Amino acid sequence: METYLVFVDAVNNSNKFWSAKVEGSSLTVEWGRVGYNSQKKVHSLLSHQQAVLKFHNLVAEKKSKGYRESQPQMDGDRSISDIRRAIQLLNAIRLAVANRNFGDNYILALNEYLKIVPTPLGMQIDPYRVYRTVVDVDYQQELLKSLLVNEPVAVQTKESPKSEPKTVSLKAISKSFWRHL
Repeated sequence: METYLVFVDAVNNSNKFWSAKVEGSSLTVEWGRVGYNSQKKVHSLLSHQQAVLKFHNLVAEKKSKGYRESQPQMDGDRSISDIRRAIQLLNAIRLAVANRNFGDNYILALNEYLKIVPTPLGMQIDPYRVYRTVVDVDYQQELLKSLLVNEPVAVQTKESPKSEPKTVSLKAISKSFWRHL
């Protein structure tokens, strides 16, 4: 049992994650800023049931503070609806970048996008400079669209290997953020 949560508020310079994993009677919790060294704590409990109960209590506490479920990376196993939603948000972000209109709609779209696709943004976030050009946005859209491409399904035989799900790392997703720095 495990979870990965993020909290993003680009205007207030917040871009952090919190994760927890139950293994036997241990609960491992890790937290920090997305893309930076994290802190870790292992809770050794008396039973698996106690570890699960503590897990659920901590998750509820984090969610009450505004954390949202996500994943540390986008991959082919990610919900198609999450990938499509991220692409829609990038369309709104692209329009704002093209028009240099960084109002509330841009901030809302950026925050929601970063909740779906956790991205290291540095220690000091300037939400109005996260995307400098539409080329930066287009690059990320292409990465996400590559996860939606369905290869023709071949009949599996003993000789044909099963394909692995496609993965787009945070490094690839964030490449356009750092291209112009």
